[in-house]
Amino acid sequence: MIQFNKDHQYPLEDILFVFALEFEAKEMFNHTRKVITGIGKVTAAINLTKAIYEKRPKLIVNLGSAGGFGFKKGDVVCCTKFIQRDMDVQGLGFKKFETPLSKIPIILENGIEIENLPVGICGTGDSFETNHINTEYNVIDMEAYSLALIAWQENIPFISLKYISDDANSDAADDWAVQVHLAAEAFKNILFREELL
Repeated sequence: MIQFNKDHQYPLEDILFVFALEFEAKEMFNHTRKVITGIGKVTAAINLTKAIYEKRPKLIVNLGSAGGFGFKKGDVVCCTKFIQRDMDVQGLGFKKFETPLSKIPIILENGIEIENLPVGICGTGDSFETNHINTEYNVIDMEAYSLALIAWQENIPFISLKYISDDANSDAADDWAVQVHLAAEAFKNILFREELL
């Protein structure tokens, strides 16, 4: 049993752990039900959808590395709001980040908070951001929005934890290459502390 906060606890077998890359999970999640989606919104959406219908989870937990603004490298941030940062149809009169002709809110609110973790707004897009200028979000990744949207549409509770690997600046690629390998250990220390099992 994993207790995420005073109102939310789930048996391990009911949880689907979702990673973009195998080395974000390493062997530390081999005892769980996990899916490796691959990088990017479309690939992540396809592979999560398949896993939902195969595994029927009662909770989806997205774990991965991300850029961060206003956090320290090595922080784990709980994201509860999501923006599709590369959706831009302002030229046709739509708002920044708005998905045209849909009922999807610009800022998708979906996520369970975990006690004692900072909360962030995740901007997801199919690019590795190295010049963060948008103030609407402070965590930057390439999959979480699509995962949060699917969980929201399927009415499955959702948690997204992001290990801050870089500052989304000109050093981001070098920082990510080093820090991403530390993510699995950080997630294990938060989720599988002895007192939570």
